[in-house]
Amino acid sequence: MTEKTQTPPAHTEPVVFTRDQLDWLPWLEPAAEETLTPRQKESLVDAARAKSPYFRLLARDPDILEARTRTDKDIFYNPQAGLPRAERELAAAATSRLNGCIYCASVHARHAAIYSKRERDVQKLLDQGISVDLDPRWNAIVAASAALTGIPIDFGPDDIDRLRSVGLDDLAIIDVINAASFFNWANRLMLSLGEPATTD
Repeated sequence: MTEKTQTPPAHTEPVVFTRDQLDWLPWLEPAAEETLTPRQKESLVDAARAKSPYFRLLARDPDILEARTRTDKDIFYNPQAGLPRAERELAAAATSRLNGCIYCASVHARHAAIYSKRERDVQKLLDQGISVDLDPRWNAIVAASAALTGIPIDFGPDDIDRLRSVGLDDLAIIDVINAASFFNWANRLMLSLGEPATTD
């Protein structure tokens, strides 16, 4: 089956990283909300995601979408031990910053700023990139996320030791790995399917 491509409507594409709310416009036509099958609706996990063209596009393969969404939700919303939510979001924001995914970086930087109350530091990450100097703990999380994003095999014992040296236990380190690795994949998927746009 040939997918129907579409030209996004006239819009302004952001060219700098921001914590502002952005839109995302697909290059392939997503399913219309009213045409979603019961299985596709189930795969969204949260009914509100039916409003998103991104999730309606991914709903073309509901089994993969459901696995993707449940993984995403467990990484960021599971409160049982591990890394605080703010630092899980920081890992995803650093990954998205390195990958150049302006849309994903905006989402995760916004959450990192909200949950950490460190808006200035999060903005420095967006403005200056992954080489920014924040504090030893955040620097270690950003560096580990960057290693997993750039060339994943470069992530190794030195990164683990650095994370441990700033107070992360094994569960917290797994959270850094999961957030960065998942968004290294998710950024590339989103970047290949559409483009960000500023909201009106």
